[in-house]
Amino acid sequence: MTPSSPVGRRATVALLLTLTGVTGLVDAVSYLRLGRVFVANMTGNVVFLGFSVAPHSGLSPAASAVALGGFVVGAVLGGRLATVLSTVGRRWLVVAFVLEATMVGVMAVLTGLGIAAYHGDARFSTIAVLSGALGIQNSTVRRLSAPDLTTTVLTLTLTGLAADSFLAGGPGAKPHRRVGSVVIMFAGAAAGAGLLQISVTPVVAIAAAAIGFVAIGFALGPSGGRTEGGA
Repeated sequence: MTPSSPVGRRATVALLLTLTGVTGLVDAVSYLRLGRVFVANMTGNVVFLGFSVAPHSGLSPAASAVALGGFVVGAVLGGRLATVLSTVGRRWLVVAFVLEATMVGVMAVLTGLGIAAYHGDARFSTIAVLSGALGIQNSTVRRLSAPDLTTTVLTLTLTGLAADSFLAGGPGAKPHRRVGSVVIMFAGAAAGAGLLQISVTPVVAIAAAAIGFVAIGFALGPSGGRTEGGA
């Protein structure tokens, strides 16, 4: 059975939109500072792997492969946490997002201390940790099955927005979630790109703080019903 959200519908939507903004932030860091690789959008990495076949593409197949591997490991861990803890109220969500926030927060600290590398082969460890954290996020959100709120992939969100619109003869139901996802991810990416002109550290730190906020929200938010089909 799909686990239910422990908080109300509106709170669940707000928390998942916050995670969508996190995706924009971390992918701004990975693409603009780690060398054209994504740590959240795995579709992009698969495409980059294909592009890297061209000898002068300028893309690193190793970076994309590390991101994919880290993401899969994180997704397995997130799925395992859900399997083991989803019957214990809020614990599975709180543990998963605290773990994700910790991983991203550690990278913020290491960046601030000048230990984490964003260039050369040393960047692969940074890519692995960040992609692992986002793998946890994605597998956890997937278990909630909140429609149009995957927090990472917007292709189906945009498809649903267009296909279900009145222009397409659809019901036009609840477009605000879909529009909100697009706007929030754009805002996160734009904010991340802007802050990167100053330093990488604040971008990663803000992402960690936002994930921590989500963990607190799921831990302390008022109880609600299932998100499936109604978030």
